[in-house]
Formats: sequence, structure tokens, C-alpha cells
Amino acid sequence: MKKEERLLRIGILGCGPIAQIAHFDACRKARNAELYAICDVAEDLLLKMAAIHEPRASYRGYDDMLADPNVEAVLIGVADPFHVPLARKAIAAGKHVLVEKPLGVNVEECEELRRAVRKTDRVFQIGNNRCFDSGIAFARRFIQEEIGELLALKAWYCDSTYRYTMTDNLQPIVRESKNARRPEGNPKADKRRYFILTHGSHLVDMARFLGGEMASLRARLCEKFGAYSWFVEVEFAGGALGHLDLTIPIRGDFQEGFQVYGEKGSVQGTVYLPWFHKSSAVECFSVKDGQFRRPLGEDAYTYKLQIEGFADAILKGTPQRGAGIDDGVAAMRAMAAIARSVQTGESVKLAEVTGGV
Repeated sequence: MKKEERLLRIGILGCGPIAQIAHFDACRKARNAELYAICDVAEDLLLKMAAIHEPRASYRGYDDMLADPNVEAVLIGVADPFHVPLARKAIAAGKHVLVEKPLGVNVEECEELRRAVRKTDRVFQIGNNRCFDSGIAFARRFIQEEIGELLALKAWYCDSTYRYTMTDNLQPIVRESKNARRPEGNPKADKRRYFILTHGSHLVDMARFLGGEMASLRARLCEKFGAYSWFVEVEFAGGALGHLDLTIPIRGDFQEGFQVYGEKGSVQGTVYLPWFHKSSAVECFSVKDGQFRRPLGEDAYTYKLQIEGFADAILKGTPQRGAGIDDGVAAMRAMAAIARSVQTGESVKLAEVTGGV
């Protein structure tokens, strides 16, 4: 693992599961970043993580970390309802921000954050790590450069009853603390809301990344035997049609993937759980030469790659590869539109949607 000479000094807020499973290690392994500081109100958890990951500084107070001039960027890995207010504080403190998905929990707060971000020159990125999957990135380039006009897109995210058996074997044992700060109530109690925000955000991001902006959608929900299945009809701004399938949990293996049909070719992809660090299996067919193309993604540690892309945009001024503030707002609008359409049974224009999931 060779580090570059100039490293982005990152402070990670939150020592909970996603930081322990992904962000601490990814930041330490990124070629152009340094895990400079960590922050959590739970002192016992903070001490354990500091002993394991050895940042230069550790803070119990978020304001104290933001006041550290050596912290150039903040990675926010805490509960969804805290994303927007904590991101606004970081922006106000002059820090670059990488915030876990989803951007927020309602359209209005995300729009307010966007206005604050646009007043600065700070890099702001959403943690939609799938766009750093080399197979998916290859598919996007093929769609933009060779497939011509889009006809249709299908995408699906089907979590599994057996998924945690798989991931528990892959992930480190998560340390917990009774002193951790949690949102009011239990976010997981409302399954519809929780699944759309947590898993639907991946599906919406994938659809937008490959198919472009969504103009309107109509969603239906079937709820049986503790399982939830959303079927979403999408009209993309470019005129293509889409179908999104969010089903949780299926009785079988985890399934995530996509198919795209275009004027001069087609694309299909199978996406794996990110904890395998395995590039998506993608095949792109072009009528130009009548051949399929299948890339090999030798580096598929998407959490590391998103930090490297974030750092390159800040340190080198390279074009931002990750999802930006506009993407975060658009995804929030799509998720709110899905919830609204399920309630009303009607098609919803994303530009008109308000509120949350």
C-alpha cells in the first residue's frame, strides 16, 4: 500500500457500525488520504477505535474537531436524521464534506443544505459508493459513449433473509456503546421508511447514474409475511422508461443488478455486496462490432475508491466522480416520490414532490 506524498487529512464523525466496517479501514488504505481524527460522544467507543486505528487526534466534541485547522475534510457516518445539520456545521466551518447516504430525510432540509453548499467552494460528496465500482463505471461510460439513445432501464435491489449470515462472516465484529447518540425513537420501527432510505437510496442512485435524471414515477407496494416489494415505473427526462424493483427480504440469495437497452447496444450487470470487494460483473453489447465487452475490475474496494476520488477532487482539482449535492437532492426527491405515489396511487412528478419518506 503506497501512499502519495500529499494526503488529505480527514476527520471521521461517528465511531458506529459503518465507520468500523468501512470508513476507518478505507481511509487508512486510501492512497491520498489520512485518517487524521475521529470523533464520537461515546468516550468508551472513541477510546477503543483510537487504540485500533491510531488517528493523530480524537475528539468527543464535534465542534472541537471542526475547530482543528489540521482537519481539512469531514466524513459524516452517523444516523440519517443527523446528516444535514452536521453537514451544515462542517460547511460553515470551511471543511470539505463526504456524508453517508442518504443525504437527508426530507426534501426541504436537503434543498436548504444545497443552498448553503453553493455559497462555498467546498467539495461536497454523498457516500453512494456504487458509482466507484469499476464495472458500473464501465457500464456508464459505454452508455454515454456507445449505446446511443436510451430505450429502457431495469434495476433491482433485493435484500435476502440470509444476507447477514454472509456479511457477519466478512465484517469485523462491531463494538457498541450504551453511550452512543441515537435519533429519537427507533428508525427501524417503520420498515417502509427505513428500507426506502437505507436500501432504496442505492437503487435510486444506480438508476440515475446509468439512466439520467428522473422526471416522474409511479410506485406500488405489496406487503406480505414480513416482506416488502416496491415496483416503480419511471419516466426519465430523456424519454426512456424504467422499472425499479426494491424487495426486502427475498427468500434466497441477495440480488442487485441492472439491464439497459439502447439504440446501438445493451448492458447488463450483476452487482455484489460491497463487503466482498468484488467488481460488478458487467457485459456490454455493441452493434458496432457485434461483440460483448466485459471489464475486469481488479480494485473493487469501493469505500476506499470513493475516498480517493473525494481527495483527488480537493487536492488536485480533478472532476468530482462521486455523487454531489445535486445528486443527493434528486435522490431524496425520488425516494419521497416513491412514498407519495404508494400513498396516492398516482404518478408523481419529482420536481413537485415535497416532504420525506
